[in-house]
Formats: sequence, C-alpha cells, structure tokens
Amino acid sequence: MPDVDGGSLWELVERRAEATPDALAAVDEDGRTLTWAETKAEAERAAAGFAHLGIEAGDVVSWQLPTWIESKLLVLALARLGAIQNPMLPIYREREVGFIVRQARSKLLVVPSTWAGFDFEAMGRSIAAQVADEGGSLQVLVADKALPQGDPSTLPPPPDPADEPVRWYFYTSGTTSDPKGAQHTDRTILASAKGMNACLEVTAEDKNAVVFPFTHIGGIGWLFSALVVGFPTVYIERFDPQRTIELIQQHGVTMAGAGPPFHMAYLAAQRQLPEGEALFPSVRVYCGGGAPKPPQLHHDIKAEMGGAGIVSGYGLTESPIVAMGTVHDTDEQLAHTEGRATPGVRLRVVTLEGKEAGIDEEGEIRVKAPQVMKGYLDSSLDAEAFDEDGWFRTGDLGRIDAEGMVTITGRVKDIIIRNMENISAKEVEDVLYSHPDVADVAVIGVPDPKTGERVCAVVVPKDPAHPLTFDA
Repeated sequence: MPDVDGGSLWELVERRAEATPDALAAVDEDGRTLTWAETKAEAERAAAGFAHLGIEAGDVVSWQLPTWIESKLLVLALARLGAIQNPMLPIYREREVGFIVRQARSKLLVVPSTWAGFDFEAMGRSIAAQVADEGGSLQVLVADKALPQGDPSTLPPPPDPADEPVRWYFYTSGTTSDPKGAQHTDRTILASAKGMNACLEVTAEDKNAVVFPFTHIGGIGWLFSALVVGFPTVYIERFDPQRTIELIQQHGVTMAGAGPPFHMAYLAAQRQLPEGEALFPSVRVYCGGGAPKPPQLHHDIKAEMGGAGIVSGYGLTESPIVAMGTVHDTDEQLAHTEGRATPGVRLRVVTLEGKEAGIDEEGEIRVKAPQVMKGYLDSSLDAEAFDEDGWFRTGDLGRIDAEGMVTITGRVKDIIIRNMENISAKEVEDVLYSHPDVADVAVIGVPDPKTGERVCAVVVPKDPAHPLTFDA
C-alpha cells in the first residue's frame, strides 16, 4: 500500500481516499467502522453542515470532544473548510476554556452534553453568555457522536494545498499563569508524523489504538501518520484498563501506546496471566512519550510482553516529536534515552551559563525543525521562547551523547508532568493564593509510581490556629 503526501491535511485525505478507498480507516468501541472513502465522504457531509452554521475559511472553531470517530471526522470537516482548529483537553474547565475561547476569538465551541460525569454543555453555554455580556459572540454546538450534516455539492473549493496558513491552536501549560496557545500549520504536524513513522517503521499492515485524549497534539499527529501510511486506527473513548486491553486484543493492535501510565497498566495485566501466555501477541512496539519513563519499564515490557519494547519519543506541544528511538536501537538506548533527532530536526544543548554544551554535557535543549510552531498566539511570549538565533527553547534539561542519543535529565521551567500532561505550578499557585485563608503557597511536583508526578501544594495559612483542610 503506497504512502501518500500532501501540502495540507485535506489533500492527504483526498490522496488517501484515492489510493486505498476500501481499506479500513477507523473502528471504535461500538464496532462502527469507516473505510478511507467513507471517511472522506462523511467529512464532506459534516463540512457542509458546518458551512451551513456559518463556518468559513479562517474562522476559529474550539472543540472539546472525547476520542470518538466523530472527533476525527470533525477535524477533517474543518480541514475541508480551511477553518482554524483549537482542540482542547477534556480536563479543561470553565476557567481555562473561557480564557482560551476569548484569546483565540473562537466563533464556535463544540462540546459533548455530559461526559465523564461533567456537564460540558452547561459550561459552554455559561461561557457563551459571558462572552455575549462582554459584547462578543460565541456559538455553542452540542455534538454527542453526531455532527451537523449538509450537501457536499454546496461546498466551496477546498483550501489551496500550496498555502501554509496557521490551521491549529494547541494550548499547553508552562511557566505562565495562563495556558499558552501554540500556532501550528498542517505541515508542522505532518513533519512530526513523518519522523515518527520513519522511526517506528510504520506500514499499512499496522494498527494503532488512540487510548489518550484525541485533542492532544499527539492524537492529531497520529491522524496525520495514519493518512500518510494508510493504517487503521482504533478510537477508544476513555482509558479503562480492562476494557481498553480487551479492545487492543480484539482488533489486533500492533502499536500500543502511549506512555508510562498505559505501559504500567499493560504490564500489570500481563502479570496476571499464566506463564507463557501473551497479553498482546500482535503488538510489535510499545510507543512512548509525553513523560519520562523509568528505564526498568522498557526491560520489563520487552522481557515479559515481547516486541521491541518501549520506543519513546521526545517533544513538546510547541515542537512535537523532535527525537525518537527506533525499533533497531539497543535495549540500553531504548531504556535510558529518547532516541536521536528525527529527520530534518536540529538539536543543540546550551549550558545554563549560555555556552554550547559538549558531548554528554547537561544543558537546555533547543530546537530548529520543520515541526516547531509558528509562535504563540500571544506573540509577547515569543521573545522568551526563541533565542537570538531563532532556536526554540524547550525549557528541558538534557544531554546528547556521541551517537546523538538524547537523554532528558530535568527541567529549567517550573512545570509538573502528571499523567503525561503539563501542569503549570504557577497557575495552580495563583488559583490557591486567591483563597481568603491562604497567606502563601508553593506548588511542587512529587514522584508518583502511577502518574509520574503528583501536584503537592505547601500552604501557609493566614491564621496558624486554623489551618486549611484538604477539602477547603
């Protein structure tokens, strides 16, 4: 099955549907399936539906849907219209979502009604009412596994694939008190996906499962990856160890992600089986990223579950997958490093004194690469994000050995990584400091065997005789 290429996400859709129209593209927990031809047709119908709602090229659409097939179709429908997409993590609530839709000047917010015990519709309508009171306008669309539909023959021409406008706003936490919006084009994400495909030697015979929030830049990256190569994707709404493992087994997944919390759950399940019985006989590689892995975890996975073990990558929302291991690296390299720079990526290490680091010398990792963002939506943040020579400052400490292998050793910036998501210590401090009984507060990360890190708040009460309770 041939790889395809394109200048835009929609051109990839057209070329994939033409190359392998009848090949399986997607399957979900309910057994619903889509071929690539059906994917294109469904996306066009949804695009016409969004056009009927007034969405045009350049409009910003914020969306916060679970990992559904409809989320994939939403992405492709908006790509067909040339809209700017703003996927938001499901853990974001009114404070974050309200800030983001205002800064992004979103025209439409797409949410589920209720999901995972939270009323997203009520939140969305509350934010829209606040925006209206401020003199703005925000439409809210509730989409529970159903998208607006229309006649594809009424659609305007697709975006010109020769253009390279910003098509994505991905928000991430960092050292600032508010989320930061990283601006990406289709080509920045495509560059990251191609690098990952090369390292993992992905083919059309593979099958991937998206077990983490699809709204994460990694979810969108895997969509590009699938379009280029033509492999099918299993969409799993929410990670539940028992159900997720059953689906991975049922569908013969060959690439099982997506980071230490998931790998630990798989390993625990493997250890419940009789000796000699494989939990995932079809899996050839355990893809990793999002957070540092305990080195022993790779050795345990490979010894007890087979395949290449954990092949992890390193990147940020601002610069996804800039380094990655390969299926041919040694066990020591896979266990202790994040691999080498992927094709087209240049990495440098700068000591905290501002000098070029030597081989294996620790410093801040900086990047120049086709997958680096085009700057933050708040451009005032760019001066600190890029150095005087245009290298992106990752804020991560690390070193690069003589073979080019990258090892992450710590962080310059004050963030906590819990369950593979960045949490700004300052953002949490600012919220807690607003409590009337708090005199001072410091937020730190503490190790956790399941989540990597946990958020710990060290609080000084205003009245020492009445310390705060945890609930308060």
